[in-house]
Amino acid sequence: MEKQEIQSKSHVLAIPVPAQGHINPMMQFSKRLASKGLRVTIVIFSSKVLKHTRRLGSVEVVTVDFVSYEGKLSSDDYSKQFRAAVTRKLPELVAELNNSSGHPINCLLYDSHLPWLLDTARQLGLTGASLFTQSCAVDNVYYNVHEMQLKIPPEKLLVTLSRLPALSPLEITDLPSFVQGMDSESESESEYSLLLNHVVGQFLNFREADWIFINTFNTLEEKAVNWLDSQRSVKPIGPMIPSFYLDRQLEDDKEYGPSLFKPNLDGCMEWLDSKETGSVVYVSFGSMAALGEEQMAEIAWGLRRSDCNFLWVVRVSEKKKLPSNFVEESSEKGLMVTWSPQLEVLAHKSVGCFMTHCGWNSTLEALSLGVPMVAMPQWTDQPTNAKCIADVWRVGVRVKANEKGIVTKEEVEGCIREVMEGERGNKIRRNSEKWMQLAKTAVDEGGSSDKNITEFAAELARKFHET
Repeated sequence: MEKQEIQSKSHVLAIPVPAQGHINPMMQFSKRLASKGLRVTIVIFSSKVLKHTRRLGSVEVVTVDFVSYEGKLSSDDYSKQFRAAVTRKLPELVAELNNSSGHPINCLLYDSHLPWLLDTARQLGLTGASLFTQSCAVDNVYYNVHEMQLKIPPEKLLVTLSRLPALSPLEITDLPSFVQGMDSESESESEYSLLLNHVVGQFLNFREADWIFINTFNTLEEKAVNWLDSQRSVKPIGPMIPSFYLDRQLEDDKEYGPSLFKPNLDGCMEWLDSKETGSVVYVSFGSMAALGEEQMAEIAWGLRRSDCNFLWVVRVSEKKKLPSNFVEESSEKGLMVTWSPQLEVLAHKSVGCFMTHCGWNSTLEALSLGVPMVAMPQWTDQPTNAKCIADVWRVGVRVKANEKGIVTKEEVEGCIREVMEGERGNKIRRNSEKWMQLAKTAVDEGGSSDKNITEFAAELARKFHET
């Protein structure tokens, strides 16, 4: 079927969770679908997204103000309020877009954390496609919990292959934090149960959705993908990062798009330009992690002890936790910024190591750009990602915390040196380069992820083609 025919008949409405780690892969998937000839509109329910964004390439962007009083509501109340707002607004929005675009919407593409949107899709006469934004390994864990094949908390120190047949044996500390069991003093039992139910709830209508997509690629998680695919058909379409850093099929696709954070470059790219190739440790723990004062100090002194150049992203709210005078005393070797253009930084020739919390987007970015990692997981899916980084893909090392749960300055220094120096570091760099090439192959024309996206576009075209 000709590309123009697909474009004239098929219109996908995409709805991500209004959080940056969910918006980014949904936006990239939308761009990929648009490149195959589909008409795609992405709707972001948030009061934070930059209002001037109306179109990114061939993708139309609609921002719907959602005043949630976030921070003043419990997670449960926020979720209920968000669901009520989307359920109320979506039928009106679909009707408006059908009239204004001249291309009736026929498919609702939704984040897997919003499984109730499948019911809305059915009520509106639309097909439903779900995008899972975490790793397939983590999806397998949550699926087994949903199917009651894995109890919470797990009974044994080692989770056996019989329970998670697609994964290597996992220790309790390798599982997502919500599956390990509640151990945080700051987390109430009700809050913990809510979060666990939320992540496991992605599988409430797993078999009913018309399509399931996962932000990973076949060669990266082959066993995990094949096992989940044996439960129902799933399609890997990742890594969903801008085309400029992978296959360059999409013209001018250098950044994700709408951002919930105000960029403040702080001259970090110019600083990187002044450093030697592979000499910089880039440190970033994402937009949500909040480390304690003792832990911040240990990381700071560990970076100093490593004697490496370092670029450390420290949010404004976290800066007060740094040791006094650390910024001034480290200015010769280090630069502290409140935000950085992460893809540009990771792609810079001076960056030789990424110290990361192992969020899935950050992990995929480092893998796709061939950057070795020091994994310092905090919560949710990050421990499982860290396990894969260190022991499955062998593209980095994982820090070990002491009996108090603190990663010491000696451990930070040792892990950085292990990645940046010696034969172990050389092996890690070779593995990182291998996975970088495999990531590019997956999304390039004819690659496994590219084929899955092409087939979806063609199937939608056939389904809604009027003869």
